[in-house]
Amino acid sequence: MITITPALSIPDSEIIFIASRSSGPGGQHVNKTSSRVTLIFNLEESASLSDHQKRILLLRISNKINSKGELQISCEEHRSQFRNKEEALERFKSLLADGLKPIKQRRKTKVPNSTKRKRMDNKNKRATTKKQRSKPDY
Repeated sequence: MITITPALSIPDSEIIFIASRSSGPGGQHVNKTSSRVTLIFNLEESASLSDHQKRILLLRISNKINSKGELQISCEEHRSQFRNKEEALERFKSLLADGLKPIKQRRKTKVPNSTKRKRMDNKNKRATTKKQRSKPDY
């Protein structure tokens, strides 16, 4: 079980890990080991998420979900497949936790008078500077 929030846990059976060859520097080690890990989680077919949670996640992280409804997270930062797997899991947890976090409503505040005064002073200074640049009227 992977714990996302205290109220939400996802069973290991819903997550698929695929290992493949990593790109980038590393010499012979990169050429012969499959250290990149791709985590695949099918959001639409998940039994552990409610319909409401699925809708929220589809809206908030839609750019990370493919046309099949799968969330794919790849990690190839470390030389070891095990560390890449842990890193991918951590990214997955934080992505779902942030996606399910309620959005705080913004409280409207009044613009302070000092800010208004500074803005008007700057406008007046700029206007006088521009006026002084023009040719005088005779």
